[in-house]
Amino acid sequence: MTAPRRADYYAASLMGEDGGVEALRLILLYVHLIGFALLLGGGIAQYLTGRLRINAAMLWGAVIQILTGLGLSAPLRDGDEPAPAKLVTKLVLALLIFVMVFFSRKRDAVNRGHFLAIIGLTLVNAAVAVFWR
Repeated sequence: MTAPRRADYYAASLMGEDGGVEALRLILLYVHLIGFALLLGGGIAQYLTGRLRINAAMLWGAVIQILTGLGLSAPLRDGDEPAPAKLVTKLVLALLIFVMVFFSRKRDAVNRGHFLAIIGLTLVNAAVAVFWR
């Protein structure tokens, strides 16, 4: 008799009793991280060029962050949900970031403080996700 493969173990744990929900949560989390990378990476890349403006990566990152964040906040974990205060804090930060990005997207140049605030709020939102337990 051979030992079960690691991939079989993970597949069984994902597709167990609540495996479909867990797989959906992990996919949403993965896409959420891609949105974070687009937002922060687009902002840093634009900052390094010296021309401060909102690029498409930043806009799409902000949209992805809002949509997947809403999906991740759904109460699907059998009592293992994050605190409502944490979710509200993250939602407010994400909405602020989105508004700052969306209404500045057509400008040729964005104020330096405004642009750095977008990057700073993005980092604060990530810190809330990681350190608020």
